[in-house]
Amino acid sequence: MIAILDNPLVFALIKGVAGVAGIITFVSLNVLFLVWLERKVIARLQVRYGPNRAGKFGLLQPIADTVKLFVKEDIIPEKADRAVFTLAPAVAFGAAILPAVAIPFASGLMVSDLNVGILYVIALLSLGTIPVIMAGWGSNNKYTLLGAMRAVAQSLSYEIPLVLSIIGVVALAGSLSLVEITHAQENIWYVFLQPIGFIVFFIAAIAEMGRIPFDMPESESELVAGFHTEYSGMKFGLLLFAEYIHMVVASALMVLLFFGGWNIPFVTVPFILQAGVLIVKMYVVILILMWIRGTLPRVTIVQMTAIGWKVLIPLALLNILLTGVFMTL
Repeated sequence: MIAILDNPLVFALIKGVAGVAGIITFVSLNVLFLVWLERKVIARLQVRYGPNRAGKFGLLQPIADTVKLFVKEDIIPEKADRAVFTLAPAVAFGAAILPAVAIPFASGLMVSDLNVGILYVIALLSLGTIPVIMAGWGSNNKYTLLGAMRAVAQSLSYEIPLVLSIIGVVALAGSLSLVEITHAQENIWYVFLQPIGFIVFFIAAIAEMGRIPFDMPESESELVAGFHTEYSGMKFGLLLFAEYIHMVVASALMVLLFFGGWNIPFVTVPFILQAGVLIVKMYVVILILMWIRGTLPRVTIVQMTAIGWKVLIPLALLNILLTGVFMTL
């Protein structure tokens, strides 16, 4: 047994499987908690109670919802493309969970320290549009198809400023590795050196997640439920999981790029506390996202595209120019 473990390939395989299992467990537990937390936060913002029936403070409500999704009838529309319709939720879950593989939660605590980690994460985040198109097309429903088309338009409008906004961070850190970018912020967070880049990234990330005020693909007042109108049971559950996983990954990425990850300026954070520091920062970002969802109205499609093309892209290019001048001087 020891001889087998001495094989580098076997050891790497076991480490990878254990890491992926750990990531899936961590993210899934966070999603269950976030479903409860978002209901509570938005309820308090709107002067309501939120879940309070299942367990103390309603903490068992996510478990009750999960049981309901497991036992609920799985319905497939008669004229749907069965293969595409069935595959879309699994693709959505996979595309959401894969970027988390390169997210470092502490110095040395990650599945894989990629030297192009930021490119890997951004590239996989952009794949989230594919299962949305699959769900919209496969359902054979005009409302779901309209939702999928909106998702494509939104993705095209905001992926460009999202990528441009991190060029300044990469230039300052001199690396595409998320670990190196985090270590470069030991004395000062990049949010102070890249305020324009952070604002562009923050707005573009909300749009990429499809959250209010940019929830065009699933606007209930117009498209019933958008691209997932026809889904029920655990297929709907996987799509919901993917949405919250995107929020966890995007929030962690925001903390790593602009808020120093597990670093606190001029304070040496011991390894045992690094993951806790990052998670606290991540939840601060998540609470702000929930606050925005509970208070802002949905923008129109014209406003959505105009913000992306006419505001965020010019701001991102201006940030690159200012960063170049700063580094030259």
